[in-house]
Amino acid sequence: MPGSQSAQALVGLRLAIGLSSWLTPRVAGRLFGLDAKANPQLPYLARLFGARDVALGAGLVLSEGDSRAVWLQIGVACDVADAIAGLAAGRRGYLGPVSAALVTGTALGAAALGKTALGAEEASPPVAAPASS
Repeated sequence: MPGSQSAQALVGLRLAIGLSSWLTPRVAGRLFGLDAKANPQLPYLARLFGARDVALGAGLVLSEGDSRAVWLQIGVACDVADAIAGLAAGRRGYLGPVSAALVTGTALGAAALGKTALGAEEASPPVAAPASS
């Protein structure tokens, strides 16, 4: 498990959002102000997003050192792309103002948490491997 509090929070956030998007895509969509009735493709897209977030969370849990830093960087890149997509969707009218703010704000928050976790990873000294007998 990641050592820093920000990385642990990020894992929890990714797994919670990812699993809820996969298991209950219509409910997760409604939490972000999306209308599943008007968009029958929403469960499919929510599950794609959910699988990605679970994979990003699992990557953080299962990695350490430089590999964990790469997982954090990939997550930040995904979150920034999500924020840009949220802004574009709001600007072009694909999402209403509240939904656009919710998805964009969540993505920016996750990106900030990822950057904080990355900084904590870079600041912590590497863990020495146990000596062999």
